[in-house]
Amino acid sequence: MGETQAGKFTHINADGQAKMVDVSDRNISVRTATATGKVHLASEVITLLLDGNIPKGDVLATARIAGIMAAKKTPDLIPLAHPIAIHGVEVSVEVVGKVVEIMATVTTADRTGVEMEALTVVSVAGLTVIDMIKSLDPSAFISEIMLQRKDGGRNGLWERV
Repeated sequence: MGETQAGKFTHINADGQAKMVDVSDRNISVRTATATGKVHLASEVITLLLDGNIPKGDVLATARIAGIMAAKKTPDLIPLAHPIAIHGVEVSVEVVGKVVEIMATVTTADRTGVEMEALTVVSVAGLTVIDMIKSLDPSAFISEIMLQRKDGGRNGLWERV
């Protein structure tokens, strides 16, 4: 885990220090990544969400916007992530049963993928939901943040089975 097929760590230099991988020799290509996650809430809070009665306002819309903003800030948060052009971000934040399900798809045309951006979108959207309901449900929690799909670049398509 964490090694390339050649058995060499890509984010560590010859002295064992962290480095940002040089992607300048890679071709620019369209790359997408989709990630998902869940925010678990008390039944009473789900009811308030569905009725539009959360005191801080529209939780789902705020979480969507927070996720989009997070995609653009990913390299500021993840030390070895490349600053790349983000060409599209789609965020779905929906109540399903007793959870808020979040799905994000991020697109770029660049030299490296957008997996970290998609995962950051889901994480920040989930944190935003919790921030907006924490006084009503201090037991709320986020789970199952994971990459579902990525496409583009040298490795092509990968999908979670």
